[in-house]
Amino acid sequence: MENLKNKDHFLKDKNIVVALSGGIDSVVLLHYLHTHYPNNCRAIHCNHHLSKHCIEWGEFCKDLCKKLNIPYTNIDIFIENKSNLEENARKKRYNSLSSDLKENEVLCTAHHQNDQAETLLLQLFRGAGVAGLASMPKSKPLGKAIHYRPMLNIEKSEIIQYAEDNHLSWVEDDSNANTNFRRNFLRLEIIPKLEMVYKNLAKILTRSAKHQSEALQLTQTLAKIDIQAHQLMNFNHQINIQKLTQLDNLRIKNVIRYHLLNLGFLAPADKVMKQILDLLSAKEDANPLVSWDQFEIRRFQGQLYFIDNQADQNEDFCPYHAELKKLPNFSIRYRTEGQRIKLPGKKHSQSLKKILQEANIPPWERSSLKMYYIKDELRAIERLGRMEHAD
Repeated sequence: MENLKNKDHFLKDKNIVVALSGGIDSVVLLHYLHTHYPNNCRAIHCNHHLSKHCIEWGEFCKDLCKKLNIPYTNIDIFIENKSNLEENARKKRYNSLSSDLKENEVLCTAHHQNDQAETLLLQLFRGAGVAGLASMPKSKPLGKAIHYRPMLNIEKSEIIQYAEDNHLSWVEDDSNANTNFRRNFLRLEIIPKLEMVYKNLAKILTRSAKHQSEALQLTQTLAKIDIQAHQLMNFNHQINIQKLTQLDNLRIKNVIRYHLLNLGFLAPADKVMKQILDLLSAKEDANPLVSWDQFEIRRFQGQLYFIDNQADQNEDFCPYHAELKKLPNFSIRYRTEGQRIKLPGKKHSQSLKKILQEANIPPWERSSLKMYYIKDELRAIERLGRMEHAD
């Protein structure tokens, strides 16, 4: 969409979901979408419970949707970690929205040109690379659906004018005046001064973000070419170290950054990336590991393993768990020191430690493998299969 007067062709015949905060941007977006795509929108409001006015905002959004006859959903979000509040709130919000979305739906958020300019500056001051400076994409996958920003090329002044022309009401978030938040500091203190010197600043910075986005697409294309041409990755998303190190350092870093992005990992800082490069030449007996935030990269038997320690672990993915949990006296246990088990078809029991080694189970995963018992009889072990009971 290039203006708020015409339809957005991307949204034709789409099932539209509007992220509705109650602020002017999302209210304008809801009104615009409801005008052009009536009976094809629903709205979601995320209540972060961070303001004393949050209940009022939820009621405002609910009443607005009721007047427009738009289906409305409220999602309550509670943020335990108050450090880096903006980022944690954003993550929680999108995780919650993603869980609520259905296939063939498009989540529309009200980010606009000025938001894009602010994002570029924030990333620049963080020392971000191409991926960060590319800022917010117009669209990207989100869970089963698509996240789309219809107003990314629309200036804030156009949004305000639209709201006035259509006599819209909205709520004001009191936290928007808090310059302790870096985005607010930029918006209220820095950008107005820059605009005194650089006319059309938002358009200029948005254009720079577009150039970075195109550069990012090129680096990602190169990474895909390297991964395929050198057969770097196996079906478990592990990377072959010997093949990877045939590339020069820039292309190695490009492949790793691309892979981490696809896995949804937080982009590593330069210091962490250097540790990852050092990991490639580490000795096997050095317990090689690089960790940052909730993420880890380990090496084992010539492969790089990528681990998200907060990823959901679903027991039902194991067919033995799904089968045995229905039986009486079912329990889950874990390996003990010196434990021996008996594999099907074997006459004698064997050391579980040796079996795990021979099965190429990484050392850091061995103690967390689930062992399924009926009464005191071992029936199966996750990833290893069925067992015959042994002490």
